[in-house]
Amino acid sequence: MSDRRTRGMTGSDLSRSTAARATAVAEQLHHECSILLELYRKKETFSPDVTVADGRLVSVPPPSSQLDTRDKLWRLHSALLQCRSLLERAIAKEEEELGSGRKGEYETQRKMVKDRLSLLLINTGELLKAVDGPAVLTPSLDGLELDGPTVFELKVWVYRIFKEVDYWTKTAITTLQALPSVITKERARTTRVRSTRSARR
Repeated sequence: MSDRRTRGMTGSDLSRSTAARATAVAEQLHHECSILLELYRKKETFSPDVTVADGRLVSVPPPSSQLDTRDKLWRLHSALLQCRSLLERAIAKEEEELGSGRKGEYETQRKMVKDRLSLLLINTGELLKAVDGPAVLTPSLDGLELDGPTVFELKVWVYRIFKEVDYWTKTAITTLQALPSVITKERARTTRVRSTRSARR
């Protein structure tokens, strides 16, 4: 049944349904990030207003109203890829330096966030492919590693990465929610161009 329904869809319809699915995943991830941050603060006895360094860890071009759908999706997908690399590094470093070997609520939540982020990346990758977006290279973490940190510095670094994932998840929701209307407008513009060409013939 679902195959038959998919076959009857146009490219725009598929993009809209993928955008809706990606938005739902991003909203769920944002909720899970909030829980993870809360669990981490409790685990490390951080106050909610603990000071972390200013500036983003993820490096992408600045947002601009001049960016078209393809560029916005490329920017988002690139940022989320960097977030996953950072998250994987943070988890590995935490296990290596601070790990107690136990698997509690915090560890379960951390894995849930990582898995949900991977799912969101699959969805944004599909959207990027649908608009013929350029490939996104695997990000490098050069310069983002801590050099011989103290235990506290390492804990703050991990916390900062969780905050970065949370920030880009919120950005993903905003970007993805705007996509269906953009796709509809682009489809209308394409239809207008086609009908004008037909009329000329």
